[in-house]
Amino acid sequence: MFRSSPERGQGGARQARTTRLSVVFALLLAPAAMAEEVTGSANRNIGPVTKQPIPRFVSLKPSDTPMREGPSKDHRIRWIFKREGLPVEVIAEHEQWRRVRDSESTEGWVYFGRLSNRRTVIVLAGKDRPERDLFARENETSGIVARLQPGVIANVESCSADWCEVTVEGFKGFVKKNAVWGVYPEERVK
Repeated sequence: MFRSSPERGQGGARQARTTRLSVVFALLLAPAAMAEEVTGSANRNIGPVTKQPIPRFVSLKPSDTPMREGPSKDHRIRWIFKREGLPVEVIAEHEQWRRVRDSESTEGWVYFGRLSNRRTVIVLAGKDRPERDLFARENETSGIVARLQPGVIANVESCSADWCEVTVEGFKGFVKKNAVWGVYPEERVK
């Protein structure tokens, strides 16, 4: 409990109590303010550092990219990505670090210099059979160009409402959006 000193009188005690409450209130809000700096405002969905949309998809530049527990080299490495071009989703920003999520929902922090704006997707396993068809056009009756195994990474050329045009290992064609991870269902890529 707060006690006022005799020289302060009642007004001094009230002011000190108000000051103490302000400090406590500020301390309670500090974690929320720090979280907003890292994740961006939920209302704006814009990264505080890059001013780009959050969340958004990017890809990994080099192989051997470490994913850390926090946004600095002082934090422990949780995971090392071994595949160049792997799509990841940026879900937060803090200075030169980006919090990312991979296709298996693993989250951690990656240094921004290891990320590329090049769009890629990773092929998901099908329900009836694991491989996915790469079609000649945005039509399932257009002819199959190739069959893509789960885990294959493809470069995105463009995406319409339901299809993405991709290139992979010398093949070019169209794959259904729900067959890949790395684009949003409503997203169009040009």
